[in-house]
Amino acid sequence: MQDRHINRSRYFDELAETSRRYFMPYVSRRHAIGAGQKVLEIGCGEGGNLLPFARAGLEVTGIDIAHVRIRQAREFFAKEQAEGKFVCQDIFRLLLREKFSIIICHDVVEHVADKARLLSLVSSLLAEDGVAFLSFPAWQMPFGGHQQICRNRFLSRLPFVHLLPPALYKGIIKWAGESDDCLRELLSIRETRTTVESFERLVGPSGLTIADRSLFLVNPHYKVKFGLPPCRLPRWLSALPYLRNFLSSSCWYQLQKRPSATS
Repeated sequence: MQDRHINRSRYFDELAETSRRYFMPYVSRRHAIGAGQKVLEIGCGEGGNLLPFARAGLEVTGIDIAHVRIRQAREFFAKEQAEGKFVCQDIFRLLLREKFSIIICHDVVEHVADKARLLSLVSSLLAEDGVAFLSFPAWQMPFGGHQQICRNRFLSRLPFVHLLPPALYKGIIKWAGESDDCLRELLSIRETRTTVESFERLVGPSGLTIADRSLFLVNPHYKVKFGLPPCRLPRWLSALPYLRNFLSSSCWYQLQKRPSATS
């Protein structure tokens, strides 16, 4: 387990820096970011992704199901003297009547079982001229199983272990001495895993359309975490079904409403 998984203040700072350097410029390619716009993050954690948007004068709202993460988000925003609204709730049970110019769902999709419902919800909350930024690690990539959260140093650094047969994978996790909570989390991610193909099949029926797709060999967040510069997959590799999942450490999408969905 990396220190950032324990030191949440550090994790907040790293996400805020990644958001400032990469998320905001990526969103601005399709949507002019301006003060007063409303931003929603689904699965906001400690809120680091939202801090640069708040500092730019946007009205930010973060939703997360974990009480401790929402408490930390409020504390970290207060420390930064930034304005933000944070709500602890299951997004599927929360009634939101407002529309948002920007919706962020960063590294959350792979944790959600009903992805079709999530995308439909994003569509319903997105303003007609808005943009949704969704990202996830492809399941087959070396650490697509999120094994980096393990406390066992060997297991947390073991690539592709999550692709082993379920019984063997579970046995290795137990052998490594991981907690029951960690075991449940890793097996849950296995059940809700996401690939480029499975995600893209769900976009159209939700009333959304893909405005941009960027598949990264080296996740932009690794620049802040490890000092590694971002590296996109070449177009020809990005176009190869299934193989691209083994090489995509992060899959970035900008989604917009289809014209028929806004009429």
